[in-house]
Amino acid sequence: MNKERNINVAGNLDQKAVAVIKGLILDATRKANSGHPGGAMSSADYAYILFKEFLNFSPGNPDWFNRDRFLLSAGHESMLLYSLLTLIGYLSIEDLKQFRQYGSLTPGHPESGLTPGVEATTGPLGQGVGMAGGMAVAEVMLSQILGKEIMNHFTYVLAGDGDLQEPVALGAAALMGHLGLGRLILYYDRNRVQISGPISRADSTDIARVFDGFGWHVLEIDGHNHRQIREAIVAGQKETGRPTIIIGDTTMARGTATREGDPETHGAPLPPEEIAATKRKLGLPADETFYIPEEVLWHFQSRFPQLKQMEIDWQHKLEEKLGSDGKFRQLWDVVRSKKLPAQLRIPDFSNVESLATRAAFGKVLAELADQLPNLTGGSADLEPSNSTRAFMQKVGDFSRENPAGRNLAFGVREFPMGAMLNGMALHGGLYAFGATFLVFADYERPALRLSAMQKVPVLHVFTHDSFYVGEDGPTHQPVEQLASLRAIPNFLVIRPADATETAVAFQVALEQKERPTALALTRQSVPVINRSELPSADNLRKGGYIIYGNENEKPDIILIATGSEVHLALRVAAAFDNYKVRVVSMPSTELFDEQPEDYRLKILPPDVQFRVAIEAGVTFGWEKYTGLNGFVYGLNRYGNSAPFKSLEEAYGFTAENLAPLIKEKYLAYIERSIF
Repeated sequence: MNKERNINVAGNLDQKAVAVIKGLILDATRKANSGHPGGAMSSADYAYILFKEFLNFSPGNPDWFNRDRFLLSAGHESMLLYSLLTLIGYLSIEDLKQFRQYGSLTPGHPESGLTPGVEATTGPLGQGVGMAGGMAVAEVMLSQILGKEIMNHFTYVLAGDGDLQEPVALGAAALMGHLGLGRLILYYDRNRVQISGPISRADSTDIARVFDGFGWHVLEIDGHNHRQIREAIVAGQKETGRPTIIIGDTTMARGTATREGDPETHGAPLPPEEIAATKRKLGLPADETFYIPEEVLWHFQSRFPQLKQMEIDWQHKLEEKLGSDGKFRQLWDVVRSKKLPAQLRIPDFSNVESLATRAAFGKVLAELADQLPNLTGGSADLEPSNSTRAFMQKVGDFSRENPAGRNLAFGVREFPMGAMLNGMALHGGLYAFGATFLVFADYERPALRLSAMQKVPVLHVFTHDSFYVGEDGPTHQPVEQLASLRAIPNFLVIRPADATETAVAFQVALEQKERPTALALTRQSVPVINRSELPSADNLRKGGYIIYGNENEKPDIILIATGSEVHLALRVAAAFDNYKVRVVSMPSTELFDEQPEDYRLKILPPDVQFRVAIEAGVTFGWEKYTGLNGFVYGLNRYGNSAPFKSLEEAYGFTAENLAPLIKEKYLAYIERSIF
């Protein structure tokens, strides 16, 4: 750290510490020539008091399981968080100097899994509020599973004006209030300025009344008054039946020499002369950068012995319980390792003729409810349609009256659902899932993106996966959604062909450690493939496999299909008497692409160039597998309102239409090849 200097800062060491934090914010954004100093400075008083006096964490173990969670929903204020993490010792001055540089621990917006002490990737406004709600839900659920002496932390989230303009934050907040998440405290830094100017240009919402209507405990304070900040946090901690919002009235760029309240400080570093003048105003040495005097560091860390003892005491309680309670020991192993039982009991579908894959999913989900005490989730008000009702009936709704419930009734809130699921997964200890129609994945998409970016193993269940939705028409018939989900990096998409593949797909999803999974499931019943005659559904783990045809014989034609179209491909193949046809079930292109090259070439031999992909959605992306000499049969248009059988005929998804079409194109391909 820099050498100690005698600084002329009015007030006590807390004010000095806040001034030092503001100096770090100014220096790092200036050095990077990029960043957001204004909001970070307006939030500095609250964040400092919270970290210095209230936040429970382990100075030597950022991943301590019972730590309080702090989420910076206003992720652009990242330098505020990084400055505090430096005072803790998780980061160094050198890390601050590398702010926003390639490969550093201090990226422009906080990234979970990269920077010690960062709980969630934030920056897309509003999502941090939703993720905080998910973490608060996880704390309650795990306190019921493990006991309140093992799991009893608070969840804190800092949000700004922009966060609370985002519907995802308001939707999640409504649900948090309904659930009575009393160990969640949201601080709203109300500086009334955003990048385009004063918020009065775009918003006149009375947030206090809105959150009161949501069922929150509402407090309004001067966000720069340390006494009021302390009193508000204490009041929030004492309110056990409702989440608390502390609305702090603040000034953008508080403490700057001439730029207080200036919208331009939101997203641009201050000029060098303004920084020097500001440092003089704050009592900091104007000619020194990244300045942390020893007295400030000592003062900030004065609670560390107490925090370390807190972790030691907790560890003793844990070890005592592990040694004396065999049932708890099993639960702890399930929660911490998320190791699946060696033999999961999965429904046997071998004697079932036909079943919608959504119904198969529901049966597996209900069967696993008793086997996995940390399996939790719910539907965005599509419980009967998503087939999650049997699970709900087994485990009960999670509520303030029933904190042991594991089913979450999210209501019509797809995006808040996705954000909260991310928070639950980030917290650790739970298998979290959420369900809606595939077409409404678009409502949830920003949360899906953060799910993949944060490498959290959330299970996203999307039913009603094609035009076979039928009468509800084009608004509810997904066409482009599968392709768009496959475009998300680190996102596993599985579209199983039948009930047996669905059961395996569910297990594959549970086994994921560093990526989310989407299951695309049918509304309509589909045949259950006779696995005594055709290959095992366990082959789904390879992403694509030969389900029809001799694997040791070179085929003339390869048909590649997913989901319900696998059955269509099998019917088409049966119509070819004089040609060798191979059918490949490809439930997951991601899993298939991860297989060794020799396996992929065995399934799709390069010298068999006439390949046809069949899927009830846009054709985009399948050219990778069909090549220039094959073709894709799909639906590059929006659907219609009609019974699905009528649509099947109209769109040509029948063997009677496809078999002659494929034969015609194959003969044309042969003719081209000859000449």
